[in-house]
Amino acid sequence: MTRAIYLDHNATTPLDAQVLEAMRPFLEEEFGNPSSSTHAWGLRAREAVLESRAIVASILGARPAEIVFTSGATEANNLALKGCARALARQGRGRHLVTTAIEHPSVILAARALEPDGFEVSVVAPDSDGTVPPARVEAALRPDTVIVSVGAANGELGTIQPVEEIGELCREHGIVFHTDATQAVGKIQVDVDRCRADLLALSAHKVYGPKGAGALFVREDTPLEPLFHGGGQEWGLRSGTLNVPGIVGLGATLRLRAAEMEAEGVRLTALREELWEGIRRIAPDAGRNGHPGRGLPGTLNVAFPRIEAERLLQALKGFGLSAGSACHSGKGSPSPTLAAIGLDDAMASSCVRIGLGRDTTSDDVHEFLTALEKAVRRLRGPAPPGAPTGMGYNRGPVPG
Repeated sequence: MTRAIYLDHNATTPLDAQVLEAMRPFLEEEFGNPSSSTHAWGLRAREAVLESRAIVASILGARPAEIVFTSGATEANNLALKGCARALARQGRGRHLVTTAIEHPSVILAARALEPDGFEVSVVAPDSDGTVPPARVEAALRPDTVIVSVGAANGELGTIQPVEEIGELCREHGIVFHTDATQAVGKIQVDVDRCRADLLALSAHKVYGPKGAGALFVREDTPLEPLFHGGGQEWGLRSGTLNVPGIVGLGATLRLRAAEMEAEGVRLTALREELWEGIRRIAPDAGRNGHPGRGLPGTLNVAFPRIEAERLLQALKGFGLSAGSACHSGKGSPSPTLAAIGLDDAMASSCVRIGLGRDTTSDDVHEFLTALEKAVRRLRGPAPPGAPTGMGYNRGPVPG
């Protein structure tokens, strides 16, 4: 192997060259503060922010006034859950939240952070394929439930959630519906009206934009209190001087992704299935985690029985991979998401997440599979009696 191959696009993505060029003027000569409306520098910055706000709104099927720029999805999720829960509590609307066991830490921990203030959190378990059943969400509702939070797509398994049904359920019960769409926006179609979202978080760096830039969709009339106070930017919901280069980058990357999303989704889905077929040839006992028919185009999570994922990653030097979500990586314990879908510690510790991206080619996949076969051969001990032992990556028929 003579080059590094990045296969961790769920964790982050390289900055698109066109996005960088869109940002460049605002990193250099266009340094104005968009809140300074008395001179040309500030007005040009303000126009750039307005343009990006309109782009983000258009992508989501929202209105520009419903977009609040943030430093990323973590801040957006915290603002959504803490800000809305506190606002609703002040109205006497209840103190109960419902979320799931496979949410990003910025959702789970934000909800848990409300508990010392008298809020209660119910956590819904997913099915074994990572799907959160709407009926299970409905069963968790109580008369004092004020918010339901279910991510649009799981970044570890790739499973796309039935958020349209869950959102409709919340609408029927008069409950605020929040969805963390960080792994979905720019990869699959996301429409705030179709999924009945009242609050929706997204981030630029998952779709070839800059780190430190994100947004929260806030449906009109959704109660929300700011997390911190200052100059009153973003309609008083997110004070602080706006990150103009990051906001421009967010708008630019979403516009580019919208133009290529359908074709890229088809390409990555085919590449993902090609990868999975190759893995099955190498290790017929490998297990695929997540919903095989309803998953993000470039995401594949695989369990390799009798191999610790960390050892496998070490053997695959030169490939950018992970053994779980980036936010859980390095913590020395199996992923909570994998535990939630029913994997024991041993099996969960054998799982690797592969995230394909816009620069990933079929040649990259074949090079990875060649290296994977060598690593699997080297790391596996003797197979237990009766276990499949077939090996051989030759692009031939897949074992049945």
